[in-house]
Amino acid sequence: MLCTSVMAASLAQAPRPSDDVSLAALASESLGIGFARADDDWRDLHQEVREGRLVALPTLLDWLDERYDGQVLEVELERDDGRILYEIELVGAQGQVVEFEFDAGSGELLSIEGVGIDAMQRPAPRDTD
Repeated sequence: MLCTSVMAASLAQAPRPSDDVSLAALASESLGIGFARADDDWRDLHQEVREGRLVALPTLLDWLDERYDGQVLEVELERDDGRILYEIELVGAQGQVVEFEFDAGSGELLSIEGVGIDAMQRPAPRDTD
């Protein structure tokens, strides 16, 4: 199972693929796998994003930021039964932790788990027409 984990301070500061942060190094340290293997996995993932087979993480982080008030606590990319999933944990102002699970191929929100989810929701944007 492929699992990449990233810790971040906030949605605005969440690591993006273009940042200088070596996510492959973070993943290999946390999983105890070799740097070469993690680097190959990371390159494969970037290729899948470039080819449009996976939704880029910044797209999902932007979507969450528009709808929920919280800071990114953790991001995981997992392969589960041949399906690639993003699991994104946000921490709210009241200290609640909420996990959002997305299908990485389609960007579809599959589930939301946690307590106090409603308190984290931002007001829906108003139509200016």
